[in-house]
Amino acid sequence: MTAYNIVRVRVKPGSEDALIAHHDALLQSVGEEFKAAGMRRFSLIKTGDRAFCIVGEWDAFDSIVKARPAMIKSLDGMRSMLEDLGGDLGVTDPVSGEAVAEYNVQTH
Repeated sequence: MTAYNIVRVRVKPGSEDALIAHHDALLQSVGEEFKAAGMRRFSLIKTGDRAFCIVGEWDAFDSIVKARPAMIKSLDGMRSMLEDLGGDLGVTDPVSGEAVAEYNVQTH
């Protein structure tokens, strides 16, 4: 079953372009590693002023588990760009899990 990981972050003032550049470089350097682990798709979504969600679509939850070391390495490379989210979260608010329902609205 398809699985997703979603990480909410907020960048420090002036760091939006650096965050985007970090992810561009990341996919150049470890994109094949993520693909081999089972990543299907990756999106960086701007959700507000200096706020982003990083979304990965994977073949299965085990694929996320396999890729965690590379994902942690990526986080370590951008940690200095991120602001604490408050509420004891630190600089990221990560969640992941398997899809329980998926809909293709283009075929409905």
